[in-house]
Amino acid sequence: MIGVYDYTVVLTYLSLISAFCGIVLSLSGTGHPYIGIFFLLFSGLLDAFDGIVARTKKNRTDEEKRFGIQIDSLADLVAFGVLPACIGIACLKVAPFASSVSLFDSDLSYWYVKIPFALIALFYVLAALIRLAHFNVAEETRQKSEGGVRKFYTGLPVTSSAVIFPTLMLVQYLIPADLSFLYMPVLLITGLCFLLKFRIPKMSFKGILITIGICLIECIAVGIFILSK
Repeated sequence: MIGVYDYTVVLTYLSLISAFCGIVLSLSGTGHPYIGIFFLLFSGLLDAFDGIVARTKKNRTDEEKRFGIQIDSLADLVAFGVLPACIGIACLKVAPFASSVSLFDSDLSYWYVKIPFALIALFYVLAALIRLAHFNVAEETRQKSEGGVRKFYTGLPVTSSAVIFPTLMLVQYLIPADLSFLYMPVLLITGLCFLLKFRIPKMSFKGILITIGICLIECIAVGIFILSK
């Protein structure tokens, strides 16, 4: 079979499976956006370790390394591009201000809510796609000229959505007021930040550990919320 199937890519494959489950379950008839958030967090945790695991194999061929880079970006598009957009769409079903609106029915009511939501979700996915493609090309060029590990990112990394949207939804959980209407504006701003030219320092190992800790706490909190329903 074509492709790579050793332990260096297993976390990436699991991240994609997690994202797929989050998309299907959050958009299903009885689904809830918090289910999607749980799988988004899980994909984020897997992504935090996949590079570390891959680098433990010292005898990887150049083709295996390049395959790992490409498959990581493809999985990231689904996990941190498509899934957050689907969670936003799922928010319509439970938001009090929208009265359980669905983008997938033929009812033309609430068109003034459906159309902006659909366009923002589409823009976000497109921005994530462009961001990931640009990063791959820029990183390949940088490796040829500089080598080593990069110290800065240009624009907001797509994987940051694994922290941004769960935090927003947990604030919604902790505050009695309905904040679901904020999800789409945050989605729009995040998509714009994927494309804007500004430099962000790459997180240190300590920063990565802190982020992982935050994701674990949020994952537990979301899990408790889902089980309590």
